[in-house]
Amino acid sequence: MILTNSIKDNFSRRMIVVIISLAVVLVAMMLIIANQVFATSSESRPNSKHVLTVHDGNLKRGVLTSKHNLREALIDAGIKIGAHDITEPALDDQLVDRIYDVTIYRARPVAVVDSGKGVVKIMSPYRTAKQILKQANIKLVDEDNALLKKSDNFIQSGAVEEVVIDRATKFKLDFFGKVADTYSQSMTVGQMLDSKNIELSKDDRISPSVDAVLTEGMLVEIWHEGRQAVVKNEKVKFKIRQIKDSSKKIGYKKIEQKGVEGEQLVTYEVVIKNKKEASRKEIKRVTTKQPKEQIEVVGTKQNIVKYTGGGNKEEWLTKAGIPRDKWGYADSIVTRESGWNPNATNRSSGACGLAQALPCSKVPGNGYNPVDSLRWMNRYVNSRYGGWQGAYNFWQANHWY
Repeated sequence: MILTNSIKDNFSRRMIVVIISLAVVLVAMMLIIANQVFATSSESRPNSKHVLTVHDGNLKRGVLTSKHNLREALIDAGIKIGAHDITEPALDDQLVDRIYDVTIYRARPVAVVDSGKGVVKIMSPYRTAKQILKQANIKLVDEDNALLKKSDNFIQSGAVEEVVIDRATKFKLDFFGKVADTYSQSMTVGQMLDSKNIELSKDDRISPSVDAVLTEGMLVEIWHEGRQAVVKNEKVKFKIRQIKDSSKKIGYKKIEQKGVEGEQLVTYEVVIKNKKEASRKEIKRVTTKQPKEQIEVVGTKQNIVKYTGGGNKEEWLTKAGIPRDKWGYADSIVTRESGWNPNATNRSSGACGLAQALPCSKVPGNGYNPVDSLRWMNRYVNSRYGGWQGAYNFWQANHWY
């Protein structure tokens, strides 16, 4: 009886151990499955978390966020942005990538010291004189100088840095009868002439003398002795620079930067006889305003139409002007490139036509026209490989040309 009870107790303990072991295995399997489901769920939501490396002056901090824009992410991270601070990227830019480098430009007091016009103090996050002056709505002429430097006396100026503006001297220049407001950093009249590339001939006169100190509001007169001078203000045409865009069709044009005409003061020597102009000769030409080039984006993508004209390879080779003794090389390359199908198109690269030109728009005319394609191909192989045999040898070795 005692033996039977002992056996029963031993059996019960073993069952308990088995049940506990099964429970542990079951829990472990559930955790593994849950982890896989969570991982799969996380992978199905790319970029749900964003890693930001925030550069704030000399400080560098990492931020992990799920916020949708930079402003929310910085607020969530407890990073304060002042009213005059700026960030790169901008605060309201959407966060779409996984990793970002964020730079915070902290505003600091800057004094703008404008010669003759006093001092303006602003809070600015910018790091160049040009940007700071633009923020302060302070305009310069081309001859003015502006320098950003550390403040010499922070306590007195109340600013960490200062922009010092050295204004050019404004004076009136009477250039052979044409008067215009002009600016210069030169100290004397002679230095001003040199800076503006104005050369005086033996019959030219100037007042005051070249040694005179150039002062604000001064009138400088230049004239030609002996004959009458006529001054014309003439326009200078701006240059047009075109940027070719192969993704836009031919005929597309967008002006990225509008051109602005320049101005020139042109002086003519005029001979008058019997109260009439007998002759006119140009004396000098001085550019007072440089033209600003116009930048245009123009489309080069051809309106390509599939070929339906018929014909055969012999006709196409003849019309394309390819010598008959080169037909064998041409036939071998074209057969491998397009199978002599004028409308062949590579789905991945977009190469087209018999020659499989890439991009298709480089073929003058129509890339799908077999004659146009072969003409282009003939010029290409002669230019790059020195002829059809060279192109054939290259194709044999590399399976492209």
